[in-house]
Amino acid sequence: AQFITISAVLGGVKDIREAVERAQAARDSLEPLRTLVFADEVHRFNKSQQDAFLPHVESGLFTFIGATTENPSFEVNSALLSRAAVYLLQPLAPEDLKQIVALAQAQQALPAIENVAIERLVAYADGDARRLLNTLETLAMAAGQQALDAITDAWLLQLLGQQLRRYDEGGEQVY
Repeated sequence: AQFITISAVLGGVKDIREAVERAQAARDSLEPLRTLVFADEVHRFNKSQQDAFLPHVESGLFTFIGATTENPSFEVNSALLSRAAVYLLQPLAPEDLKQIVALAQAQQALPAIENVAIERLVAYADGDARRLLNTLETLAMAAGQQALDAITDAWLLQLLGQQLRRYDEGGEQVY
C-alpha cells in the first residue's frame, strides 16, 4: 500500500484533497494499490477538516490512521471516531528503555554510562522512547564537545537540570 502522511499542524483541506487524489490514482492504476493515510496530531484538525475524511473512509478509498496526544473522545469528531478503532499506547516499561540505552551503547553512539545514570535517564524518559532518544542524542553531543570518556550521574544531573518528570498540566496522563 502507499503511505501518505498529513500533519494537522501544517496541513489543511488542500492536503486532504491531494491525499484523496493520490489514493484514487493508486486505486485506478493498472496495478491497483491500497492507500493508508496517516494524520499526525489529528486533534488539531477542526470539525470540517475531520469531516473531509469521512466519505473516503466510508467508501474504503483509503484506510485512515490518526495519531493524537489528546483524549480522542473529546478532540476527534464523533462521526470520524465512530468509524475508527481506538488504541491507547502505553508508556514503555523501564526494561524496554534500558534496552534502547544498551543498543545506543552497543553502536558506540555515546560514551559509557554509569548504571545510576542509566536509571536516572530511564526515570527522566518517563516511558517515552522519543524523549529518551532525544536525551541520548543531546548527551552524545555534549559528551563529545567536552571529550568525556564516560557519562556520570553527576554530569547527567547537571545537564538535565531539575526537571526529571514531565509535568501534566491537565491532571491526566497523555493519550
